[in-house]
Amino acid sequence: MGAGTALRPRRPQLRLSERKLLLAFGDMIAVSAAILLSLYIWSLVAGEPYTAQFVASQAVWFIVLPLIWFPLASAADFFDLRVAASRSRTLGRLLAIEVQLVVIYLLVFFLSPRDALPRLFIFYYAVSSFLFIAIWRFAGFAVLGWASAPRRLLVVGAGWSAEALISAINSLAAHEYEVRGVIGTADDLGRRVSGVPVVSAGEDLMRVVERDEISEVVTTATTGVDGATFQGLMDVYEHGVRVVPMAILYEQITGRVPVEHVNNDWAVVFLPVSRNEGVLNVYLPVKRLLDILLSLAGLAAFALLIPALAIAIRVNSPGGIFYRQERLGKSGQPFFILKLRTMVDNAEQQTGAVFAQKGDPRVTRTGRFLRKTRLDELPQLVNVLRGEMSLVGPRPERPEHVARLQQKIPFYRTRLAVRPGLTGWAQVRYSYGSDDNDALVKLQYDLYYIRHSSLLLDLNILLRTVGKVLSLSGV
Repeated sequence: MGAGTALRPRRPQLRLSERKLLLAFGDMIAVSAAILLSLYIWSLVAGEPYTAQFVASQAVWFIVLPLIWFPLASAADFFDLRVAASRSRTLGRLLAIEVQLVVIYLLVFFLSPRDALPRLFIFYYAVSSFLFIAIWRFAGFAVLGWASAPRRLLVVGAGWSAEALISAINSLAAHEYEVRGVIGTADDLGRRVSGVPVVSAGEDLMRVVERDEISEVVTTATTGVDGATFQGLMDVYEHGVRVVPMAILYEQITGRVPVEHVNNDWAVVFLPVSRNEGVLNVYLPVKRLLDILLSLAGLAAFALLIPALAIAIRVNSPGGIFYRQERLGKSGQPFFILKLRTMVDNAEQQTGAVFAQKGDPRVTRTGRFLRKTRLDELPQLVNVLRGEMSLVGPRPERPEHVARLQQKIPFYRTRLAVRPGLTGWAQVRYSYGSDDNDALVKLQYDLYYIRHSSLLLDLNILLRTVGKVLSLSGV
């Protein structure tokens, strides 16, 4: 192949974002078709003529229903490629989404005037959208297989960052990536990194890329590479092959920032993905407004529940109903969170500040229920109203834990750059943390949230939180 000839894989090798976009595009077509069919069925039942003018008069549904569908689908991981690759998981998630649509249908049914279009139209839509989306997703196996082969990947670097990336690909993105080999040093030849052979040293990088039709080269370090490897990276980049830092690809695959593998690439921790100041200037005030409105609504509902909850707490264990605990907020400012008491009174008198453990004997029977439903966190809506917390953000940690963990975990204090939240990305993506290793994983999720903060991500997290509450999988 000539030096000036661009490399062209035999089949398209779409990126993760492009594959998800293809799934979303198919869903959009299926949703639109379901709306058209539902309007047709409603017109037949109501005796209305099904004309272009009638469809145009109902154009709002082509906006409202996709706006409902896509957040619900996103919160259910329906665009997760691992879910899309499994028919059983796809069907299960689709059923869960449709159940939520049925709940919406019931609300519309009882709130809409008799014989109004939304009453039965939403029901027709729930059924037809299920059928059309199921057909598309099952047919999508053939479509996605035709449109894209697994991306052929080459990893530059044979250290533990390479092992972490390859392990993540094997467990989370095996259908999307094919790791063809590792580029190491002359001393690494003959080794295997997480089962993948070291195929060459840096001076042969371009030759390996051409031979194996590589579409993506991942570097596990951007500093300290030898001159031959650096020149090879420049050559493959000039030929149109994507060169990406390990931390960025790991983040895309896992939804976590690998802080222990960042090294000198501090930008992947500190810099938000969106650097548009205009977007940020709109996002933050709107987020605060929503915090105020939703916390007021939540406190009104909590006021109705508090008498029964107070009786249950006191009957099960003597002591106060509420308790206050010091936490660190934005910029490390201390404040006191409010919670319903879930442990025996003075639970830490002997142990001091420690993580709660699974099956912790200090947790009361009522406390276990409160934790599973997350009702114990509702008093923190007062903290949200005060501005000490937000509805969504990294969970606030105790000063004792922060002081210890920042000595052990790189960039740990970075999570203090934003307001802590009542719920967060780590809470909906990871199980309850009980040790320092869990704290590291949760930090990875928290940093992902900080880098990708947006109203859509906040909505995604809130919907996932509601799902956890309803499934009693809080703690």
